Amino acid sequence: MTTSRAEHAWKRFWEKGGWWRALVLVVVYFVLYQALSLAFTPLATQIDDPSSAAGVLVFYVLPILVGCLLVIGFAASVGWLGELFSRQPITGRGWMWIAVAVVLVFNILRFASTDYADIGFDVVATWLLAGLLIGFAEEVLTRGLVVTLLRKAGYRELIVAVISAAVFAGLHAGNLLSGQNLVATLFQLVYTFAFGICMYLAMRVTGTIIAPILLHASTDPSIFLQVAYPVEGPIAAFAAFGNPAVIVTGLVLLVFIRGRVGEPAPEAAAAYR
Repeated sequence: MTTSRAEHAWKRFWEKGGWWRALVLVVVYFVLYQALSLAFTPLATQIDDPSSAAGVLVFYVLPILVGCLLVIGFAASVGWLGELFSRQPITGRGWMWIAVAVVLVFNILRFASTDYADIGFDVVATWLLAGLLIGFAEEVLTRGLVVTLLRKAGYRELIVAVISAAVFAGLHAGNLLSGQNLVATLFQLVYTFAFGICMYLAMRVTGTIIAPILLHASTDPSIFLQVAYPVEGPIAAFAAFGNPAVIVTGLVLLVFIRGRVGEPAPEAAAAYR
């Protein structure tokens, strides 16, 4: 009986939603993720080349697998797994496909200009696995759990998009802890905020969180491979504009976000006038 009451209180607490509960969730996730990732330190000391398949596995795949388990565990504890992967409670608009197209086009260009023979199948496959896990963990956390918490508090979708994208960007400030310089981190924060807006729009217009998970899953490997194994050529040169394009797209489209969960769609509202 005591356990049942505790579980009910736990779920009731999170069902109230709100920005500060979302912030608490993300901070706890970040702390647990960083702490549990230390378990792989002994393995990391055995890696001579971090860009090898073994290096990608230890430095990226295993830690982010921990992140996946954390978000799944929390979602299951509050009974939101079905809700997160069900149809979105608010429809998207046609212009939101712009965000999907921009991200997807540059991902394709980066993959198209990658020298797979030079990199090796094992490295590429490991990066793709890492990307899938990163996309799942970060999207379920921010576009899934954070967005759900904000919507349960009744915020308008513009606020939902901004806060969820800001939280997503804030997670990447932790790269300072791994030695990334301040200027690079500040640029990454701007990029990840805009990218977060694009992922929110992808979720809205497709009606499912699966879309941003897959878009995100293809983004990180394409960027990592482009940076770690640069090539020359017109396609690669154009693909290099991907990050600025995403920044512009996300920041411009942000101002057009409207609506609130529970409000009638514009066409439905017009029918009653």
